[in-house]
Amino acid sequence: MINKYLDISFYTKNELFKNSVFGIITNILQNLLLSIFFILVARHYSTEDFGNYIISNTIYSFILGFSTLGLGNWFIRELINSIEKDKLINQFLKIQIIIGIIFLVINNLVAYSLYDNETIRYLSLIFGFNIVFDNIIYVIKYINIANGEQHKSFVLTTIESILKLALAGLLLITKINIEVLCILLISIRLITLILFIKLNSTNKIQLKEIAKLNLSYNEIKNIVKNNWAFIIIGSISIINWRIGNIFVSKYLKLKDVVNYEISFKLLSIIYIIPIIISNTVYPILVKKINSSIIELKKTYRNIFILYSLFGLLSYTLIYTYADKLIPYLFGNKYLDTAQYCKEMFLVILIFPTLFLQANLLVAMRLEKVDMICNLVSLSINVICCAIGLLYFNTLTVVNYAIFLSFLFFHVIQDFVLIKNKISTIKDTLIFYISIIVGVLIFQLSSEFLFHKLTFIIFWLIIILLTILKLKKLTFLKPI
Repeated sequence: MINKYLDISFYTKNELFKNSVFGIITNILQNLLLSIFFILVARHYSTEDFGNYIISNTIYSFILGFSTLGLGNWFIRELINSIEKDKLINQFLKIQIIIGIIFLVINNLVAYSLYDNETIRYLSLIFGFNIVFDNIIYVIKYINIANGEQHKSFVLTTIESILKLALAGLLLITKINIEVLCILLISIRLITLILFIKLNSTNKIQLKEIAKLNLSYNEIKNIVKNNWAFIIIGSISIINWRIGNIFVSKYLKLKDVVNYEISFKLLSIIYIIPIIISNTVYPILVKKINSSIIELKKTYRNIFILYSLFGLLSYTLIYTYADKLIPYLFGNKYLDTAQYCKEMFLVILIFPTLFLQANLLVAMRLEKVDMICNLVSLSINVICCAIGLLYFNTLTVVNYAIFLSFLFFHVIQDFVLIKNKISTIKDTLIFYISIIVGVLIFQLSSEFLFHKLTFIIFWLIIILLTILKLKKLTFLKPI
């Protein structure tokens, strides 16, 4: 059986493996290209122009997070189960276009309300058109996810990153004012949209048919009304990740703001990996629920184990190398940042499995439970930050508040899955005990041995134990 896992063709035929690995590789490439683009733009423009660009882009990014109403997972679930797939796609696409236009207006109102700077207002107006484009691309991306064709989305977004880098390269040989740069960026996004529409072969997108489609206000209202939990989940998720920035900027020093941003940047690079994999896992969970609960439990349990190992690997990696990695990337003036980064990375121990369980709850049509989990998590985060900062003027309070909020989130999910007989008390206790014992052993060993030696020995033992259990894994069977 082990020979099967050593066969390359076995992996290339596997939907979960192929889409996940392809997504991770292209995401790393995109991050690299966009980082270079960011550096070139920062170097080319004056502080004022670059600052206006950042503020306008931040407003757009924040509004964009709300514009889709978080209905992606609902759409995948309905698309998989729907007989009239084309009709559902056209309805959802028209809804997203209408909502995109509404949030385009909101984006401009926010910019005009908060800032008197005409450049910021103008750039916000330009970036605002991205919201409509992004909402259409959002629908096509989720069609690709439902059809197991995420590679199409990955290729196109990588092409977009290359075009942006090429645009930034022009700055090295010619002068482009910031307004023209933003217009060119919007043009690149429009090209990406056209490519998404043209290359979406499984379910053809016909904009003319969508324009002709009669979609009443009551139909839109009913879809939103029946799925309001998704809207709240999406909104809270955005707020939950950003609330730390608000507390740090309001109540701590400027240096703490920088420490937080650097730590969060590294965390965001890591946690995107389980999110990418989950885009492939979610449709599989939906299909398993409709076919076999036994297979669902096996799939969930084995993916849960891999997510747990990924979380532990990420934490131990940062714990081992943060002290040298951060000064190397950002300079010696950020030597103190490593400790705060290690604190923030506690959340990666539970975030991958938390995200998996959230997807499972939605696949089981328990999105209202997921919404309650998000509300509880946000409340705990805010309360812990508010009370903690009254007594301790340190970034550590914010980092531990984030960890505790996600821990409670995870525990509530565990309770619900145990109640629904997807998980067991035994499996849940083994997970928490294993994580706690593993982290404590690793940290204590690091005190007596070299960090790198501890990391190598620790993971050699885990790899050995994983190989011994390999025959029991079933997640790699072709779906």
